[in-house]
Amino acid sequence: MTTGANPLAHLSVELAELKAAHLYRPLRVMSSANGTRVTVDGRDVISLASNNYLGLNTHPRLVEAAAEAARRFGAGSGAVRTISGTMSLHEELEAALAAFKRVEAVLTFQSGFTCNTGVIPVVAGEPDLIVSDQLNHASIIDGMRMSKAPRVVYRHKDVGHLRELLAAARRDGRSGGEPYRSILVVTDGVFSMDGDIAPLPAIVEAAEEHGAAVYVDDAHASGVLGRNGRGSVDHFGLHGRVAIQVGTLSKAIGVLGGYVAGPLDLREMLIQRGRPFLFSTSHPPAVAAACLAAIRVLEDEPALIDRLWANTRRFKEGLRSLGFDTGASETPITPVMVGESAAAIRFADRLLDEGVWATSVVYPTVALDGARLRTIVTAAHSDDELDTCLEAFGRVGRELGIVAG
Repeated sequence: MTTGANPLAHLSVELAELKAAHLYRPLRVMSSANGTRVTVDGRDVISLASNNYLGLNTHPRLVEAAAEAARRFGAGSGAVRTISGTMSLHEELEAALAAFKRVEAVLTFQSGFTCNTGVIPVVAGEPDLIVSDQLNHASIIDGMRMSKAPRVVYRHKDVGHLRELLAAARRDGRSGGEPYRSILVVTDGVFSMDGDIAPLPAIVEAAEEHGAAVYVDDAHASGVLGRNGRGSVDHFGLHGRVAIQVGTLSKAIGVLGGYVAGPLDLREMLIQRGRPFLFSTSHPPAVAAACLAAIRVLEDEPALIDRLWANTRRFKEGLRSLGFDTGASETPITPVMVGESAAAIRFADRLLDEGVWATSVVYPTVALDGARLRTIVTAAHSDDELDTCLEAFGRVGRELGIVAG
C-alpha cells in the first residue's frame, strides 16, 4: 500500500493548466447590493452581470412577502415535499403559476437546472427519442444523458434539419426496427449565451407533422417575453401546442427555484418519479411567498417589462454605434463578441476597474473562438447608468483594440 501520495493531485495539475491558459476565473464576491449598483471585490460598480431582469429581487412587495412568511412559518420547511415538506404556500404558488402560464398544472423544483435533470428522465427513456437543439443549455444536456434515451442534435435553430431528423426517426424507428414510443423535441426558448429566440412556431409545426411533443426551457424568456412575461409560448400564441414548459424563479422572478408547466398527469408522475423533487428539501416559506408575490407583480405592473425592453434597445444601439459585435441577440442578453478567451477575460477585468461589471464567457462554455462578454440590462437600470456603461465599453474597447480608436 502506497502512503503519502496525494490521490487528488490531478486537480492541482488541471487548475494550474487553467491558470496558465488564462481560463481561470475567480469568484467575484459582493459585499453589498442595491439594485443595479453593487460592491464587488471592494469596488463600487454598475452590474451588467445579473439575471435579475425586472429588478424584482429588491421589490418591496417581494421583500415584505418573504419577511412575513418567515415570521409566520419559520426559516425552513424541514422536509422533502413527499414527506412533510409541502406547505400551503407551495400549493398556492403552483396554482398561481398554472393560471399564469395557462396550463393544467405546475410543479416547482429547487432550481431551473434540477427541473431539466428531473423532468427529462421521467418523460423520456430508452424506448423514446430526444431531438435537441445544438445550443441547448447544459442542464438539458445533463437531463438527456440521465434519461438514457437515444438522442440526436439538430443544427442551431435549423428547422429544415429538424424536419429531416424527425422524418428519419419516423421512417427508420429504433435500431431494431420498431417505432419509437414517443419523440420529444427540446429547445431553449431564449438561448442564454447568444440571446436569440427559438423559432418556436416552425418547431411546433414540424413536431406536429411527425407526432412529436415539444419541450421548451423558458428560463430566459420567463418574465421577459409574452404578455406580462408569460414566456415564449405566449409570445408566439402557441398555448395548447407545447407539451412541456420549464421556467425559472431565479432570474426575472428575482428569487430562487424552477417550475415545470403542463398537463396534470405530468405533475403527478413527477411527484412520484422526479428524483430532484423526491430527494430535496422543499423551498423555505420565504422563497415560496416571494415567488408568489412576484407573479402578482408581473400581472399588476406590466410597465416593468416595457422598461426592460426600452433599456435593451438603448444599450444595444449604443454598443453597435461604438462598433461592437453583438452577435445574434434579440433579447436583453447582449453578448459583446471578442473571440479569444484571454482577451475577453482581460476586457472584463478592465471594465471592472472602470466601474462596470460584465462577465466574460469563455471556452468550454462557448466555442474556442467565441469568447465574449455577456451583458444583461434590466428594468432597474437608469439611462444615466447605461450611458456610463457605454462610455466605459467604448473607452476600454479602444484601449484593447477590440473596436477602432
